[in-house]
Amino acid sequence: MPSLQEAQVLDALRTVMEPDLKKDLVTLGMVQEISIDDSNDITFNVVLTTPACPMKDQIRNACIEAIRSALPEAGEITVNLPAKVTHGGSCGHHGKKENPLPEVANIIAVASGKGGVGKSTVAANLAASLAATGARVGLIDADLYGPSIPTMFGLENARPEVLDKKIMPIEKYGVKLMSIGFLVESDNPVIWRGPMASTALKQFITDVAWGELDYLIFDLPPGTGDIQLTLVQTLPLQGAVIVTTPQAVALTDVAKAVTMFRKVNVPLLGLIENMSYYLLPDGSKDYIFGQAGGEKFARAQGIELLGSIPIGGQVRESGDTGKPVSIKSPESETAKAFLDAARETARQVSLRNAMQCNCGN
Repeated sequence: MPSLQEAQVLDALRTVMEPDLKKDLVTLGMVQEISIDDSNDITFNVVLTTPACPMKDQIRNACIEAIRSALPEAGEITVNLPAKVTHGGSCGHHGKKENPLPEVANIIAVASGKGGVGKSTVAANLAASLAATGARVGLIDADLYGPSIPTMFGLENARPEVLDKKIMPIEKYGVKLMSIGFLVESDNPVIWRGPMASTALKQFITDVAWGELDYLIFDLPPGTGDIQLTLVQTLPLQGAVIVTTPQAVALTDVAKAVTMFRKVNVPLLGLIENMSYYLLPDGSKDYIFGQAGGEKFARAQGIELLGSIPIGGQVRESGDTGKPVSIKSPESETAKAFLDAARETARQVSLRNAMQCNCGN
């Protein structure tokens, strides 16, 4: 028989605080399935709110240290870190807005104030990075006039199947995908007025068999037009990720996107500064488009800086060859920057879900 009891382990873990929520893991209900064998070896789960949690190692080490300090007779300590992604629709915080996608936990818009800042590249790599952590991810190419997701995922000639009157999203690199580029020939322009484009976007939402997803990402067209308004009127967005470059002209336009989302009451998860710098062969950084423009803008706007992504040939090559850099070159600095940005985005989603639930109590 083990000399240690489950209650003792729980008491030890009450001293371990969740870094963001500032409450202990036991109170939050994150500690589950404790087992203690005859040698006092302890195994338990700490259930995270996202598989992309950037603080996994910090939480694991804090748990081991707490048990070692309180229970010196403990043997081997194994901390498993499974994840159950929190749902943006929980606690009723989206009010009376009906959600046509109840199986999708969190809906995220990726937007920019202007074109040419790499918004689709960011959206594709955020989706691929989240999927690589084990999350269930979907990506809608909502830029109906200039779809680029088929090219970025190497699916220019792909056509979706229709089963039971539902369009089946095309899956690659663990991401479920839908784009107008799957439905029209690549050299045919989409010449639609706003209402037709809005109807097509709604069909991507209601007529596609998305199934259960942790995150559904919308790659929006640049600007603040019909597609953006249709999205916020149709779905309860968990938040928006704004993409910019450090240049003053880009930041001027991105301010309009920030203002739009605030006016329609969509939370801002944060900002990603793309093309932040060029990494030189000696390891130094060349700030081609200016330094820290995104960081200063985020601070002035009171929003989080989710990440800074370097510019380089790898990103262009990966996009052109249909394999996002986060998949093609996972050890590169650019891929690691995208992964950090994806983890920070997931962290902000989890924080917002927790705060909204607490506000309702």
